[in-house]
Amino acid sequence: GGDTVMVEVSAKDKTNLDLLLEMILLSADLLELKANSKRAASGVVLEARLEKGRGAVTSILVQGGTLRVGDSFIAGAAFGKVRAMFDDRRNPCAETGPGSAVEILGFQTLPRAGDSFQVVEGAAKAREIGEYRQEQLRERELAVTGKVNLDDLFAQMQGGEVKELRIVLKADAQGSVEVMEDTLEKLSTEKVQIKVIHSGVGAVSESDVLLSSASNAIIVGFNVRPERTARELADREQVDIRLHTVIYEASEEITQAMVGLLEPTFREKEMGRAEVRDTFRVPKFGTIAGSYVQSGLFKRNFEVRLLRDNVVIYTGELDSLRRFKDDVNEVKEGYECGLSIANFNDIKVGDVIEAFTQEEIAPEL
Repeated sequence: GGDTVMVEVSAKDKTNLDLLLEMILLSADLLELKANSKRAASGVVLEARLEKGRGAVTSILVQGGTLRVGDSFIAGAAFGKVRAMFDDRRNPCAETGPGSAVEILGFQTLPRAGDSFQVVEGAAKAREIGEYRQEQLRERELAVTGKVNLDDLFAQMQGGEVKELRIVLKADAQGSVEVMEDTLEKLSTEKVQIKVIHSGVGAVSESDVLLSSASNAIIVGFNVRPERTARELADREQVDIRLHTVIYEASEEITQAMVGLLEPTFREKEMGRAEVRDTFRVPKFGTIAGSYVQSGLFKRNFEVRLLRDNVVIYTGELDSLRRFKDDVNEVKEGYECGLSIANFNDIKVGDVIEAFTQEEIAPEL
């Protein structure tokens, strides 16, 4: 029941494909869908990509009017003239009407998926509109976005400084760019933000490398490769270019890069505790504390903290560690030893010396 026509289909088994087409035509007939085929063509960009030998190849859904080879057009900030047109079966065609999806050649630059497509009168008008829109787009991209208002400042004060990983993204098709950009930006966390400062279709160019160098960004390429001159420039400018053909591999690598932006944290681990029972003055070594290790152990590379009446007096490093007259690497619980603290001589009987180390904790997003 209801108004929605349902057809069970399987492209793999080729089940009910003809019935689906019949139902689409029947629905269109019942809804009395109409379009004027005598006006200038208009529609929407479905996909755009660069192909070797063919240039910019764009899939267009014609929603109204008739599109012909030779028509001048504008789509977003891109413009051009239809040099060739192919139907859904890749057969060349001279014109197509409303409701048709076609591939066209002739774009000067690649449009974005979803841009409105419109045929205009003459190539000069198409160029004028396209160049004006491109200029507006450049101004928006170059606009300063780093201004801080009071709300932003308060948020930064509350949450601390947020790290930012800037990315220049290049892919083989506009659809791939959108998917990659959405996937990468969703990796952002409260600690690290992903910012795609530029995205586009085609090989990694010199301008991409220069932008990355100026913005301290990395370049991520999906199903594309850098131009030879771009790779040489990247080596000179020390710009990191990461190339991928699988989206989840790119996500994993960017996640690792995000972790690398975070500063590691350290956790103190107590290793030993000793009581000072006597002190000695030794030339060249200063004050030596004759101590009894009450718990844990002491090693030469440990940091130490001197406590007097449970108040921290000094924190530093062990300068020497001896058992009787011999230098030793460690002294365990229950043994006596003589030790000195680097650059500190104010040690008194009854002081407590704690030994500890700093453990590095890997950062987490």
